[in-house]
Amino acid sequence: MTISLLIPVCDYDIAALVQSMKDCIGNIPEFIEILIGDDGSSPENKARYKLLEGEGVRVIVSEKNIGRAAIRNKLALEAKGDFLLYIDSDAMIPGTAEVYINKWISAMGSSRVICGGVLYHESPPSDPDKMLRWKNGRNREQVKASDRNKHPYTSFSTFNFLIDRTIFEKLRFNEEIKQYGHEDTLLSYQLNKAGIKILHIDNGLVHEGLESNRDFLNKTKLSLENLSKLYNSVTDKKTFTSSVKMLRIYKWIRIFRLRFIFVWIYIRFREKMEIRIDSSVPHLWLFDLYKISMFITFREIHQRRKLLPLFRF
Repeated sequence: MTISLLIPVCDYDIAALVQSMKDCIGNIPEFIEILIGDDGSSPENKARYKLLEGEGVRVIVSEKNIGRAAIRNKLALEAKGDFLLYIDSDAMIPGTAEVYINKWISAMGSSRVICGGVLYHESPPSDPDKMLRWKNGRNREQVKASDRNKHPYTSFSTFNFLIDRTIFEKLRFNEEIKQYGHEDTLLSYQLNKAGIKILHIDNGLVHEGLESNRDFLNKTKLSLENLSKLYNSVTDKKTFTSSVKMLRIYKWIRIFRLRFIFVWIYIRFREKMEIRIDSSVPHLWLFDLYKISMFITFREIHQRRKLLPLFRF
């Protein structure tokens, strides 16, 4: 069984990541190539990526930005390996590339879809404007495999995962998703529906690309809006809900008829919550409340509820 490493990228410096992986090509027989998916990067970065070519490294170019789903599908079409190893461009290996690749090889016989996990530096960033992203990552995203395997579909992430190409060819990323967020949630739902098991292992990569507080808040908004739209579009809402923690929370809020309380909280306190969250000492409980109230507001809007007449201040 062979592995192709696929790195979708748009205007991000991946030289260190690719150089750290290059030596494994030839030294580990199963690891046969690295494909860089240039998704409409600037001419300067296109030139930098081209310099990385050779010795099993290829650049697959899209002249315009086609989106996270489409560039990943394009990479899969070009790959030669039996398994596709996707990692995000802002990832970095915490140890050696050889140890990292060999962990995947050891796990390939156990499952056809495997997640390695995400790690964050132990020390907080020197830039206080990146504290929200780091704190959320350390406390919400960095989870041991033993815990992720308790809820394998909920914990699925495309940041660092391996998938049998025959499975990927049947499912693929949904290219209709143009806006940021929850591409991995939809793929997890498809795997769940197809009865394909996900195995989680401790083979994490460090997430280096920390956004500013404000950028992370904006991405959170796009992500939750996307999740609400996806919920409307899926046919099996029960299975989809079981795979997403936010939807499970939403289900209970609906059962207890508390939706409009959370909508009121969002409309009334959104700006104040954002000011408190966008700080050097963000409180994650407040960020959680912010996300839940925002998502429920999106749900009411997407169900064409007339909210404004109900909430006048």
